[in-house]
Amino acid sequence: MELDVLNLRKFVAPEIVFGNGSRKLAGRYARLYGAGKVFLVTDPGVIETGWVKDVIASLEAAGLSYVMFSDVSPNPRTFQVMQGAEEYLANKCNLIVSVGGGSPMDCAKAIGIVATNGKHIVEFEGVDMIPVPAPPLILIPTTAGSSADVSQFCILSDQDRLLKMAIVSKTLVPDVALIDPETTYSMDAYLTACTGVDALVHAIEAFVSKGSGPLTDPHALGAINLIGEHLPGLINNLQDVELREKVMLASLKAGLAFSNAILGAVHAMSHSLGGRLDLPHGECNAILLDQVMEYNFSHAEDKFKVIAEHLGIDARGMTTSDLKKSLLKKVRDLKKEVGIAKRLGDTGVKTTDIPSLAANAIKDACMATNPAKANQRDIEVIYEESL
Repeated sequence: MELDVLNLRKFVAPEIVFGNGSRKLAGRYARLYGAGKVFLVTDPGVIETGWVKDVIASLEAAGLSYVMFSDVSPNPRTFQVMQGAEEYLANKCNLIVSVGGGSPMDCAKAIGIVATNGKHIVEFEGVDMIPVPAPPLILIPTTAGSSADVSQFCILSDQDRLLKMAIVSKTLVPDVALIDPETTYSMDAYLTACTGVDALVHAIEAFVSKGSGPLTDPHALGAINLIGEHLPGLINNLQDVELREKVMLASLKAGLAFSNAILGAVHAMSHSLGGRLDLPHGECNAILLDQVMEYNFSHAEDKFKVIAEHLGIDARGMTTSDLKKSLLKKVRDLKKEVGIAKRLGDTGVKTTDIPSLAANAIKDACMATNPAKANQRDIEVIYEESL
């Protein structure tokens, strides 16, 4: 009997500890994974919040020494990865802990790859290009959106080519994710909104992805429901612990979904924007979401109907046209309600940037699982309509 590989699905995930205070378990888990000296990756902004102090205290309580690396920018650069790997090796570290948003966590993943494999990070671009697994990795997210803490993705900015490169491999799935909703208290309203909508994009793209299936769909739909129901309330009450937990749980679910189902055109286009113009990833995703949904709608109508229902729309008796209008209005209203009103033009994107942006986006790995096949002109039009 011949194996139908197209119907097979795999699911990878780290060990996950979810709940307030879980960041303080970093030292315990580092010891369990045989840490001698820990390489602690973060960034200056996260250091200012005080969360790194808690992690350091847990490492010291476990009797572990550490070296801290914080030369990480938003949209982490390949040269920062190479610098970090050099410091990791020079200090004879054997385990990596990262505290922060997607940028420090992706940088930490990449540092591990280089430290173990001894090549420049650009040589690992693509899918399953890492021959030797990275050192043990413990990630502690401080935003509710990137989901780098549970995914097999690593996204880096290559300044030489002015693009974001994607590295995808199960070896990038962390060993442990300590997901602590308390760490999101340091986000202001706009960052909370952008990261929350980023998680919504992850969930929607994962659900309509060509790689979706029964292992990922429940996570994607759970995330969509949680974000639609709780993100607006959180923006109006940033200190509400229950709402923080709900949105962080949504980010976790969305991450488990997209890590395994992969993504689509929103992320391909956002990666291009971040690589060429160094724009914030979550904000770009939020701006592009409804335009890409409109483009994809006819290629996944049944799935978009389910998404609409999980966002609270009663789709019974609706025509396809009415459903599409209602869903797009719901997403646009949600963005407006949480304070995201920017267009691409407001971020500095110009019409003259669009051809090169589209040329890079169409080559992005995330395009492979977008429900609608697109050519460069299709992508250009979506950018133009988002200006």
